[in-house]
Amino acid sequence: MANKNVPLHVSIIPDGNRRWAKGRGLKPWEGHRFASSSERVLALLEEAKSLGISYITFWAFSTENWQRDKREIKELFSVLRHGLKKFKKEFIIHKARFRHIGRKDRLPKDIVRQMDELEEATRSFSDINIQICLDYGGRDELMRAVNRVLKSGKIEVSEEDLAFNLDTIGIPDPDLIIRTSGEQRLSGFMPFQSSYAEFYFTPIHFPEFGPDELREAVQEFGRRKRNFGV
Repeated sequence: MANKNVPLHVSIIPDGNRRWAKGRGLKPWEGHRFASSSERVLALLEEAKSLGISYITFWAFSTENWQRDKREIKELFSVLRHGLKKFKKEFIIHKARFRHIGRKDRLPKDIVRQMDELEEATRSFSDINIQICLDYGGRDELMRAVNRVLKSGKIEVSEEDLAFNLDTIGIPDPDLIIRTSGEQRLSGFMPFQSSYAEFYFTPIHFPEFGPDELREAVQEFGRRKRNFGV
């Protein structure tokens, strides 16, 4: 039975990579590179497993991020390519299932191929589930889900229809959403799925958010009482 004091699904909005880099006189993508290093990600993954978290999601690139400087986007995708290649071996070792959440039609084809291969290679694992939101926006996801329902021939969309057609089908709604770097908003992150999520905001930039900070967020979650509208 799941421990009610531990969130089943933790989602992280990893804000502050660029601010962290700027504070050190570095280019914006150096913040992305440091934040997504295998050592840092695996440390968070191992801490999540030790805490009893079953699902952990990272929002890596939003639908609005396409408006950023082209050089930064190019460098970010370069970081992603390197990370996906390196994580394949590590996720298999840790028996971590990987899934992509978001659009695939606008992403570089080689990155889509890498994600598809990683999803297939880890499909049978269940020790822990790791999701990456890439080219993801909550409104975009809802619109795509509604259109899928309508294309099926239905003229009315139920809550169940919508849930079944979201990118997160088969993944439980987040119990705890963490946003780093002091921002206190969701910015369109999982508007449908976050109805009863607990929010945890920290001023720490994501490159400095490690296992200790994750544990602190989960401990705060455990002190809260969740009524789910009852």
